[in-house]
Amino acid sequence: MNPFISICIPAYKNKEYLEILLKSIVAQDFKDYEVVVTDDSPDDSVEEACNSYRNILPLVYQRNQPAKGSPANWNAAIALAKGQWIKLMHDDDWFAGNKSLQHFAEAAQADSTAGFIFSGYARYENGVLKSDHPVQAYSRKKLADSPLSLFASNFIGHPSVTMVKNNRVDWYDERTKWVVDFEFYIRCLHTEKFHIITEPLINIGINDEQITKAVFRDPDVEIPENLYLLEKMGTGILENIKVYDHYWRMFRNLGIRNFAAIENHSRGYTLPLELKKMLRFQFKIPLGILKIGPFSKALMAISRMK
Repeated sequence: MNPFISICIPAYKNKEYLEILLKSIVAQDFKDYEVVVTDDSPDDSVEEACNSYRNILPLVYQRNQPAKGSPANWNAAIALAKGQWIKLMHDDDWFAGNKSLQHFAEAAQADSTAGFIFSGYARYENGVLKSDHPVQAYSRKKLADSPLSLFASNFIGHPSVTMVKNNRVDWYDERTKWVVDFEFYIRCLHTEKFHIITEPLINIGINDEQITKAVFRDPDVEIPENLYLLEKMGTGILENIKVYDHYWRMFRNLGIRNFAAIENHSRGYTLPLELKKMLRFQFKIPLGILKIGPFSKALMAISRMK
């Protein structure tokens, strides 16, 4: 019989962190799972770590040749999964306790209508606990109002905190890196009911090699990906104030002050009329004023009404 949960691990070089994750899987009380590792590493370190666990875990290993990159490697792991549920785990994250997977499984069994489950998490940097992030009460209301609320803030968090029913053909969009997680959540939540586990069940490891750090405030990534989102989802989403504010903040934070700069970074994506109108208004305001939070919010609201 197929396992209840497939723990899918897209790996890349992080042998030390991967071993922490694999140890945390071994420690789980809930045992109806498989482990799928797809490896983008240029060396044998990840494969060696997996080989040492083959007699302990129901583990499937695949080396990607050539390397697929993120998020294609995520999808490669999911494609090999046979479980009823997909529990994506990045190789630098790990389960917070030995009952973490059991709590996910119990949530799935208790709420048969849910197709998307997520929990709170704890954030670690270089092995040191930095902060706890239980799911806040407002998250339920915001998601119930509209999944587009995630444009304002990705309050769900990293993909490792999620578990998704394995009934999809459209997983993570390989044309994205910066918006890849919340774009998938929005798309998923348009068709799936969500279930929240408030307590932190996952430890998130923060390190300097993460994709999000590499592309943070990079206009060559943020601008084309966000224009692609409008092309994919439709400019009608700009009617949602959280979405409108997301684009307002993006251009402000990148320090964009003219249309030529946008064209230089757009990779051929078209700037819709709605954003042109927003930016004509924004360009008239000194950047120093735009970066003062309350003023920026007020000006954004005025721009939206024009």
